[in-house]
Amino acid sequence: MQDAMPNAVVMTGYGAPEVLQWAEVPMPQPGEGQIRIKVRAAGVGPTDLDIRAGRLRFPLPPAPVLGYEVAGVVDAVGPGVLGTSVGDEVAALLFGRGGYAEYAVASIWTHKPESVSWVDAAALPSSVEAAAGVLRQLQVKKGETLLLLGGGGSVGVIATQLAVAQGVKVISAVGARDDNLAVELGACPVRYGSGLVDAVRSLGSVDAVFDAAGRGALADAVELAGGPQRVITLSDHEAPEWGVALSTPTADRAPGALDQGMAMLAEGRLRMKSRRSMPLQNAAEAHRLLESGDVRDRIILTVD
Repeated sequence: MQDAMPNAVVMTGYGAPEVLQWAEVPMPQPGEGQIRIKVRAAGVGPTDLDIRAGRLRFPLPPAPVLGYEVAGVVDAVGPGVLGTSVGDEVAALLFGRGGYAEYAVASIWTHKPESVSWVDAAALPSSVEAAAGVLRQLQVKKGETLLLLGGGGSVGVIATQLAVAQGVKVISAVGARDDNLAVELGACPVRYGSGLVDAVRSLGSVDAVFDAAGRGALADAVELAGGPQRVITLSDHEAPEWGVALSTPTADRAPGALDQGMAMLAEGRLRMKSRRSMPLQNAAEAHRLLESGDVRDRIILTVD
């Protein structure tokens, strides 16, 4: 097994989707506290598109593999791993990327119940970790009002449900096509644009703002929250100009979120953004579709 050369979608450089190429890569080996997963499905997230296009740059290894979340079957266990064995079905969050591959190594995972599909399991990790993590960082509590920018996205849909379950009033900034979704999740929908501040104020004061969209609405967010102290964005790189915190995944941002989210999903208590699947080898086409704006679903790459 160690000498086998599995395949992965390798990023050959920054640029258009065509820089993603199907190629052989070395078999990854699990280290201390890690497992290796034979991937059945991998999520495609907005950060993947930003990295590939060069909008987000940081030191990358040679022939990097994108993808922050996978679901699959454990096929090797590293030293110090307890409670997980070869053959277990899991979903994992990959802080070091590497999900667009036939095999991936993970340090954070949860067991997948039989009732949860591979596609649903792969769509969960990044979104539930970000949603729970930012709510935790904002310290929202029962009786407060949260303005959620991007309530119709994969993170926003989950964040709405988690906040409402805590007794938080959620005002959700969405496009017109997501008004009904916001209401069904328990939020009050408002529209982006020049009328955002007045629309939100007509519903009451705001205690905190969770920007899950990164659409350049931080000026309005800071105004509505009375300052930047309780405004957090996931992706707006103008955050430093407004004194706003830019939240990124860390091992301690949302401990237990993946376990909690999987349990809720298995019990039918968690709704996620609509999903569609494509073969792993078609990762470049998945990026192209998402960037075209013609596809609103989350795309999950699958391995037969």
